[in-house]
Amino acid sequence: MSDTGQQEVRAAGTGGRDRARTPGPAVWPGGPEPLGASVGVGPDGREGTNFALWAGGAEAVELCLFDDAGRETRHPLLERTRQVWHGFVPGVGPGQRYGYRVHGRWDPFAGARWNPAKLLLDPYAQAVDGEFRVPAEVHGHVRDWPGREVADTVRDDRDSAPHVPKGVVVDDRFDWSADRRPATPWAETVIYELHVRGFTMRHPQVPRELRGTFAGLAHPAVIEHLTDLGVTAVELLPVQQFVADGHLVARGLTNYWGYSTVGYFAPHAGYASAGTRGQQVREFKEMVRALHAAGIEVLLDVVYNHTAEGNERGPTLFLRGIDNRAYYRTQHDPRRYADTTGCGNTVDAGQPPALRLITDSLRHWVTEMGVDGFRFDLAAALARGGRHGGDEVDMRAPFLAAIWQDPVLRRVKLVAEPWDVGSGGYQVGAFPAPWSEWNDRYRDAARDFLRGAHQDLREIGYRLSGSSDLYAHDGRSPCASVNFVTCHDGFTLRDLVSYRSKHNEANGEDNRDGADDNRSWNCGHEGETADPLVNALRHRQARNLMGALLVSTGVPMVTAGDEMGRTQGGNNNAYCHDDATSWVDWSLRDQPAWRALHQLTSRLVRLRRRHPVLRRAAFFTGHPRRPGGPPDLTWFTPAGRRMTEADWYQPAATVGMFLCGRDLPERDPLGQPISDDSFLLVWHTGPRPVRFTLPGPPWATHYEVEVDTAPEDQSAPPRTRHRAADRLRVGARALVLLRAWSENAPGGC
Repeated sequence: MSDTGQQEVRAAGTGGRDRARTPGPAVWPGGPEPLGASVGVGPDGREGTNFALWAGGAEAVELCLFDDAGRETRHPLLERTRQVWHGFVPGVGPGQRYGYRVHGRWDPFAGARWNPAKLLLDPYAQAVDGEFRVPAEVHGHVRDWPGREVADTVRDDRDSAPHVPKGVVVDDRFDWSADRRPATPWAETVIYELHVRGFTMRHPQVPRELRGTFAGLAHPAVIEHLTDLGVTAVELLPVQQFVADGHLVARGLTNYWGYSTVGYFAPHAGYASAGTRGQQVREFKEMVRALHAAGIEVLLDVVYNHTAEGNERGPTLFLRGIDNRAYYRTQHDPRRYADTTGCGNTVDAGQPPALRLITDSLRHWVTEMGVDGFRFDLAAALARGGRHGGDEVDMRAPFLAAIWQDPVLRRVKLVAEPWDVGSGGYQVGAFPAPWSEWNDRYRDAARDFLRGAHQDLREIGYRLSGSSDLYAHDGRSPCASVNFVTCHDGFTLRDLVSYRSKHNEANGEDNRDGADDNRSWNCGHEGETADPLVNALRHRQARNLMGALLVSTGVPMVTAGDEMGRTQGGNNNAYCHDDATSWVDWSLRDQPAWRALHQLTSRLVRLRRRHPVLRRAAFFTGHPRRPGGPPDLTWFTPAGRRMTEADWYQPAATVGMFLCGRDLPERDPLGQPISDDSFLLVWHTGPRPVRFTLPGPPWATHYEVEVDTAPEDQSAPPRTRHRAADRLRVGARALVLLRAWSENAPGGC
């Protein structure tokens, strides 16, 4: 036992600190800025690379360079400036692989977990090369120590270098001169959430060698699909370098979604077709440039709330071995990690080193990689421990304040997943401007209304009209609400109308994983069926949800493949399946059964683009915009009567929403008022058709059907015309959108 009470073990003969150092080129002092590896010219005029690593509590830092055969050369970094260890190595250039060994105290009871036997990835590495494996050697402690309850306190001195990936020196110069960021306003944005690998793995027009890569996503056939749909932004599931969790590898599975980050500056090497010694950086940039040329923004789903190192029993890969206490939240017992993410650890974004790492990384993706915005996984975790210390969520926390004042980051699109798994972590509606949020209350309301589970109409009314109850109180707009019915996490749209229960047996967790509350309905049969009546109903229900999403006020997000009927066979947690379970099946696009959904999606996106009343940037007031006119938003019962307060509290299967397009609150670039057509949305979820009386003046004198989800053929708008006071027949479980106009006001109202 040492004087701190912990046990130590050294695996003699396996490497670690006893490994002989190989002499190498001289190391000049270099400089502490910027962090990471930066190619440049040294004081003697020779080209080389400056290495700089923040390691606040460390006693010594060694830079480790690796040749193509895996031989390691170590260079002590003797210069330390403001807790940054740095040095310039002449002759080292792009493609060089490297890592660090950081020396310091081993005292897990105090939260100190330095172990120089473990090769550490540079948190600022711009590229990563090599596969991650999970033998015991990659743990800073003896993973298999007989006393499991104290195993994390027993140091393991075996060398981890052969088992972990290395950082790569990158010359990231790139010609962006011809690039034009789309800069799509929030109100005009339609987001398409996709997985880089899964989106193209089965695409017949993408060459096999490009499938599942950044280059595959940039292929003209793929971009053509996106532009045909009309989406304005792709939101990519994690593309920062990630690793596979050990328990998944042991079961023959993988971390398909990628929510296990180790490289915050590096594009994931597994998505590169051209190589992993820096080529992945250029390939990512070329992908962004191609998407921009098509008018499509690139948003990244980023995971800064936790890392792949897990809890105290996890591997030592980077931050834990650099300065554990500076990067992670711990409990009152510093040996244990605070976990509000459900992933074993929580990054302490209130600590200056962690906050700098996050903000430097974000700026890098914007300024160097061309990215247009971010969706933050479990964003509430990043807002914990603010002004008052402690662990509560604080909307004036250092992370949010840093983003707000940053001249680069405050101008890009910022989307919060506004919750984590800790106490008080559900924060929908609470994030400040300029943040938008994933609105799961929209998801739940739309699913409940579709399956007839609503007790009254209040919830669906708020969600269809922009969720003013959540976002109007602090001056935000309807664009703060990112509306979605499905996302990567949960059922696909097809499965939502085909399964009552999850079917996750293939995950190897006895179907215990994944959400149990799916708010789904299988239309009378669990899973796939040949029954034509059941399938026809499912197709219609899918069209209803897609239709409601794309005409609701707010920013719609469509999940990749939903527009063509992608299925995961009832698996609502396919995070570990890099196979046909998760990949988009492009053959569905040509199947008559699902063609109508694709046609409807494309048509509605274009309708939304043409009509600003369907994508308002200001909340409805419920009052007329001009004397004698109708309110900007009016709700109707099937009898054609304006809804009263009492109507909102009554069970109902039909809702009518009239959107007045005259005198919108927005103005054009010259400051002139904007007017648009008016629309009446009728969504009926009952099992039998309903007659809906069309409102007369002052709302309209005539109506024309633009969308009707009931017919199987959705190749063209119905274009059937009706007069005010006509009793429109709305089919069972159908959504109808009508354009309205008056004889004395062609645009309606």
